[in-house]
Amino acid sequence: MAVPASQSTATSNTATPNSTAQQSATPVRLREKIGYGLGDMGFNFYWANISAFLLVYYTDVFGISAAAAGTMMLVTKIVDAFTDPLMGAIADRTRSRFGKFRPYLLWLALPLAGAGVLTYSTPDLGETGKLLWAYGSYTLLMLVYTAINIPYSALSGVITSDSQLRTTLVSFRFIGGFSGGILVTYLTPKLVPLLGQGDDVLGWQLTMLVFGIAAALMFLTTFLTTKERIAPLSQHPNAVRQDLIDLKNNKPWLVLFALALIIMVTITMRAGSGVYYFKYYVERPDLVGEFLSSYMLALASGAAATPLMTRFIDKKQLMVLLMSLAGLLSIGLYFVPADAVGVIFAMNLAIGFVLGPKSPLAFSMYADTADYNEWRTGRRATAMTFAAATFSQKLGGAIASALIGWLLAAIGYVANEQQSSGSQTGIVLLISVIPGVIALLAAFVMRFYSLDNQQLAKIQLELSARKAAASSVP
Repeated sequence: MAVPASQSTATSNTATPNSTAQQSATPVRLREKIGYGLGDMGFNFYWANISAFLLVYYTDVFGISAAAAGTMMLVTKIVDAFTDPLMGAIADRTRSRFGKFRPYLLWLALPLAGAGVLTYSTPDLGETGKLLWAYGSYTLLMLVYTAINIPYSALSGVITSDSQLRTTLVSFRFIGGFSGGILVTYLTPKLVPLLGQGDDVLGWQLTMLVFGIAAALMFLTTFLTTKERIAPLSQHPNAVRQDLIDLKNNKPWLVLFALALIIMVTITMRAGSGVYYFKYYVERPDLVGEFLSSYMLALASGAAATPLMTRFIDKKQLMVLLMSLAGLLSIGLYFVPADAVGVIFAMNLAIGFVLGPKSPLAFSMYADTADYNEWRTGRRATAMTFAAATFSQKLGGAIASALIGWLLAAIGYVANEQQSSGSQTGIVLLISVIPGVIALLAAFVMRFYSLDNQQLAKIQLELSARKAAASSVP
């Protein structure tokens, strides 16, 4: 039976502190966890494709230079990254019968699919025209992606207030996300020739159309299965400037901001160079799909194991340990010869497993920092907290993509040709030593994070007491 708009708004958006406290304590059912996780599977039909294939699509299919493609991806992602806080402010102030964040999954699913098809289209416009098309279509894709992804990310912060349950919920998210990555990295090299029938340009368009429709169905599922339970103590929105000031003074969030940027450089650099690594160094392009999809499977396994790990190890210490291992293993990959395919796969699986928990850990900690900010200031801006964090992730991804393009140009990379020994060495460095050193830097930065399990328990107890007290005031 349909719920009247006024009643639904009271439940999802303007709940009293007492009702919010009761709802936030309600166990999150398996159906809701799976539904939330499917949303990130849909997002990875875009994100995993961009990370693994967009650069090689631009250089080897679209027909622009590696340096131009790298610069384009940096510029457009920087422009898009600055829209993240804006979208966070809009989402925090959204009022609808469906809540603050869930409606965007319904409204923007099809526009995102259309932008994806345009980005992977190759019009015959000449060199300058192609570059302008790439700038315009990719910018559009990332802007629409932001407008739907920021509310989705913030949704995890209002489904439950329990820190351990948030870790479980976000683990479902990234199991779904990495599963989407597995499908994308395995199927894309097969779908493009199958759907294009020898025409790679058409093959990419149709592949993105298939992924776009599938993603839209998954966003609809997330919309239908999730519920917003947590409302801020104050029902009056803060000024956007105040939200940004609160973030600037939120030290645990600042550490996560730096961490997200650094780790995204590591992840994007490894994913973006994987195709080049197997195509030009290992010289087994037939194994690209298996190499990337098995890596995504390892990431998903690590994400699935995260709730178990956090039962025994504090989030901060676990992040330091895992990023240290990721760094050392990545550097070790440099010394594996090209013909040792089995060892390469094994090393890559190990790196994927220790990197897998990074995303659920970080996103559950973002929600913790939103609670910390509300506890410290009395103000809550969940979407802004996630949006500004996503800003750093996109900036990190943009830097990584640009570095790959620039380094390929510097080492004399020529698309679809035999590479020189110097070019091959550069490609190996991109997937091993460079991201390995950056991962070690991330482990060092994480040492400055201050929210441990004991402090988080105290924060939740005091927030619940405040909401209960506020509900008793006439």
